[in-house]
Amino acid sequence: MSEVHAARRSRLRDRRTTAGGGAVLVSRPANVRYLTGCSLPGAVLLLGADGRDTLLRPPGPAAGDHADPSGAADGLYHVTLPGDGVDAAVAAAGLAASRGAAALAVEEHDLSVARHRALASAAPGLRLADLGRAVEQQRLVKDEEELAALRTAAEITDHALGELLESILVGRTERHLALELERRLMDHGADGPAFPTSVATGRNSGLAGHRPTDRRVEEGDFLTVRMGARYHGYRCRIGRTFVIGPAPADWQVELYELVFAAQRAGREALAPGAEYRGVDRAARQPLEAAGYGELLEAATGHGVGLEIGEDPRLSPAAMGKLDACVPVTVGPGVHLPGRGGVRIDDTLVVRPQADGGPELLTITTKELLAL
Repeated sequence: MSEVHAARRSRLRDRRTTAGGGAVLVSRPANVRYLTGCSLPGAVLLLGADGRDTLLRPPGPAAGDHADPSGAADGLYHVTLPGDGVDAAVAAAGLAASRGAAALAVEEHDLSVARHRALASAAPGLRLADLGRAVEQQRLVKDEEELAALRTAAEITDHALGELLESILVGRTERHLALELERRLMDHGADGPAFPTSVATGRNSGLAGHRPTDRRVEEGDFLTVRMGARYHGYRCRIGRTFVIGPAPADWQVELYELVFAAQRAGREALAPGAEYRGVDRAARQPLEAAGYGELLEAATGHGVGLEIGEDPRLSPAAMGKLDACVPVTVGPGVHLPGRGGVRIDDTLVVRPQADGGPELLTITTKELLAL
């Protein structure tokens, strides 16, 4: 993987050379990991104007899954900062200035105002510029190593959810079920959950950001689960809705079939060249036509990878078009206040029709199961 990281840094440097050159400071943790393999909190990457790449990190354990402490394999120099409380980004600005850089591009969207001021104070001769989301844009299209990690994350997630569905659920609390799901993820080889697991029952079901409570599962409830595994840093998401009891009520079947149709429309709209907002429109339109437009979230999907909410964003105002090998979620949902609701999320990889269309990674059934 060291060669992969070196190639990624080279691509970023080539883009910066075209844009005017200068040193580059990468501080966003997911971006640092993408370019170096280092997952140590507080580490930053300095791409030198002189061609030297330096990873600055606070004292601590080994730097990550693929970091090479010697720096010999991929031309990456490693600097461990002395003492606690040293801001690696501030130290990197000083290092860039000492090496004769005239300008330093920084990730302004990752820096607080106070931290930006500290950088300017540490190297007053440097002209600070905005790198923007250059690394995030480079991360959009995944290579085969990344897609393999996402497939494994999805497989782990499907296994964990499938095991839970075979157990007795009535009487157990949302909080207990969420903790059990996260334990099962770890048992199957996950590094951890991709995001806090959400289990919602009854009137809580269908809420997008629901935090599990001590409410117990009851007969007749909708039960919604949103979860995902993190594997080698890569994260996926699945969302499923079930009914507790022998059979769903008519209103539950009607709402479920509507959300399922919307989610299927969004999945089928995924293709290289498809507009982000076009995919969102495909998933949103059936729900708006049924009168649920005001209950929908701002986006019906987003990218996944080293972060669970990456670019692209599938929303009405999103600009841009999908490329092949971009993994995204498609997950419309409806929550009826006081009654509950339905969420169906999948993680897929955009593929051309010639290759079979979108690659579905999360394969747990979307049939409305009565548990």
